[in-house]
Amino acid sequence: MALDIDLSGRVAVVTGGTRGVGAGIARALLAAGAEVVACARRPPERPVTAADGRTAAYEPVDVRDPDAVAACFDRVRARHGRLDILVNNAGGTPYRLLDDSSPRQAARVVELNLVAPLTASLAARAVMARQPAGGSIIMIGSVSGTRPSPGSAAYGAAKAGLENLARTMAVEWAPHIRVNTLVVGMVHTELSHLHYGGEAGLAAVGRTVPLGRLATPDEIGELCAFLAGDRCAYVSGASLAVHGGGERPAFLEAAGQPASPEAAGQLAFPEAAGRPPGAPAPHPSAPPSPPAPSTPLSATPSPSPAAGTGTAATVDPEGSDDR
Repeated sequence: MALDIDLSGRVAVVTGGTRGVGAGIARALLAAGAEVVACARRPPERPVTAADGRTAAYEPVDVRDPDAVAACFDRVRARHGRLDILVNNAGGTPYRLLDDSSPRQAARVVELNLVAPLTASLAARAVMARQPAGGSIIMIGSVSGTRPSPGSAAYGAAKAGLENLARTMAVEWAPHIRVNTLVVGMVHTELSHLHYGGEAGLAAVGRTVPLGRLATPDEIGELCAFLAGDRCAYVSGASLAVHGGGERPAFLEAAGQPASPEAAGQLAFPEAAGRPPGAPAPHPSAPPSPPAPSTPLSATPSPSPAAGTGTAATVDPEGSDDR
């Protein structure tokens, strides 16, 4: 059975949809047949266009301004007559340790990454609830909301709250509106070099991911199109991790584990052969230890602290930019 995604006739709004992850989402929704409106504070440097030449419309809006958001959704409804999909993608944070943060700066980050998606979702619901087919809302979360987030504490806390908010919305707004979250890891966007230090840095950071690379914006977009489509009609309140397998456990780095245990002639978990982590390997003349199950893992250095934001967003000092 084919699993084609057909969103023809549906209208989608993507916040922060003019660049980076948001542009990838807009392209994927366009490719699936949807009419797409990209909302952001600034227009795209170039039109967001699908392979067939269809282009996303642009609506200027600051998602932190409830009145501006309501007016934007009113314009979408007036122009298209409906709203079927909302992707809450706008967000981000500067790298700032807690000791260097002010309460106002932290509040601005939470406002952008948690309050703004709530505001947009309420505005979308006002349209979707009137439609027989309801609608689908997708939150773009982050791995920063699932583990400690040094240098982006307010962002991590906001993303954790966003995932919980989505689950509650999924209960309160059922059965007509589905709400789900993509928990996104590191993504290679046009601004990633600002976090990771050029191609060499990007390659090194990619090797810390079990799948060996960062995600692409289009891969995030294709999952949004899938969640928004009819094949996921019974999926609501779900959180889908999109992080390439997660992160290499820090204890493996401390134990001096090589990137390729097989190539190095060592066991992936030396303690399984009675040798504590970090202990020297047996002398080559010693009988080989019995093999143990292993998975090749990267031994490259961990990414810079800024990489912990999960989606590699770059923002102004107030944390107010679009992803």
